Amino acid sequence: MARMQQRQQQQDERGDGLREKMISINRVTKVVKGGKNLSFSALVVVGDPGAKIVGYGTGKAKEVPVAVQKAMDEARRRMVKVRLKNGTLHHAVEGRHGATKVFMQPAAEGTGVIAGGPMRAVFEVVGVTNVLAKCHGSTNPYNLVRATINALQSSSAPADIAAKRGMTVEELMGA
Repeated sequence: MARMQQRQQQQDERGDGLREKMISINRVTKVVKGGKNLSFSALVVVGDPGAKIVGYGTGKAKEVPVAVQKAMDEARRRMVKVRLKNGTLHHAVEGRHGATKVFMQPAAEGTGVIAGGPMRAVFEVVGVTNVLAKCHGSTNPYNLVRATINALQSSSAPADIAAKRGMTVEELMGA
C-alpha cells in the first residue's frame, strides 16, 4: 500500500496529473555481421480519468528506461477522448485490430473491471471502474490495446445519437 502511495506521489510531482501504465517490455535481438545487437521495446498507456482521455505509445531503445520514456512521450501525443457514463460505458461495443477482436459491455456499480491484462490497464488509466470485457482471437498486447482504444472511440453517447436524429435525449430514451 505504501509503495502504491509513493508511485501516486511521483506521478503528481510530474504536474500533468496523467496516469501511466507500462504494459510490456520486449527484448529484441538483431543478428548482424559482427554479432547480436540487443535493444528493448516498450508499450505503455497514459490517461486522465478526469478528462476521460487515453493514449498509447511504443518506444524502442538500447536501454529500458529510454524506451519507456519514448513510449510515454508518444502516448501523450496520441491522446484521444472517450465517452463514459459514471465509470462505465454507455452501451455494449466491439473493437477490432488485426486478428484481435474485443467485446465490452457496461456493468452495474460494484462489479469492477473484469478484463484481461492490457485491456485492464487501458480501463484503469481512463477511469473505467465497472465493465465486462472479453477478447477473441489474437492476444498480442499491441493489438489488444489498439482494439480496446478503437472500441472506446466508437462508443457514442445518447446526446450524440439524439443530435444526429434531430431529437432530444428525452425523446430518444422515451421512444
